[in-house]
Amino acid sequence: MKFEKPLISGTLIKRYKRFLADVELHDGTKVTAHTPNTGSMQGCSTPGSKAWLSQSHNPKRKYPLSWELVEVSEDTIVGINTSLPNRLVREGIESGVIGELQGYDKIRREVPYGKERSRIDLLLESKYKPACYVEVKNVTLMKNNAAFFPDAITTRGTKHLRELQEVARSGNRALIFFCIQRQDVRSFSPADDIDTVYGNTLRQVMKNGVEALAYSCGVSPLEIMFDRKVPVICS
Repeated sequence: MKFEKPLISGTLIKRYKRFLADVELHDGTKVTAHTPNTGSMQGCSTPGSKAWLSQSHNPKRKYPLSWELVEVSEDTIVGINTSLPNRLVREGIESGVIGELQGYDKIRREVPYGKERSRIDLLLESKYKPACYVEVKNVTLMKNNAAFFPDAITTRGTKHLRELQEVARSGNRALIFFCIQRQDVRSFSPADDIDTVYGNTLRQVMKNGVEALAYSCGVSPLEIMFDRKVPVICS
């Protein structure tokens, strides 16, 4: 996925009120940007970090700038926009990069399903095999070269796992896809120290037929591209 327009770089002053961040641009201008991430962004919101912003020309937006990327170390940039992974995964399927999700004729987005009134991120359909329900999660948290999700308690995420379990039980394919918007990881695991319920639920649904995939991404101010599949470790 290439960014449509050049990103604006600056230095993060602070993130606050979950959806806002103050950034100082290179010319000294201080701006407030929308933060498209509801998580804690642990390790990704340190004041003084280099940050990149995109600009919207929608006149109705109160904050035309959105925070997209942050530099967490000299050689690692992380994508923090949680609205991008669905697009990344769809592009990865259509380009053939995600081999595990090939062989479907149609991809639909945000399709209502489940007893708990959810919407599946991507629904893959084919005349020749059961439908595949794909729930996509954005991952930014890293410790000791391992990626973790979630970075804050997520009752909504746990609900999605329950819904996927019912999909698997019905005979369709159910898959949770962890899109890791950083390259410096070797594996993925649930963050039990942050949300024990989510971790335990993930293990339970995987035993009941839900598949789990994790891919890391190469991230730059020009583009975000899938780098490689990493093992999902839930022991």
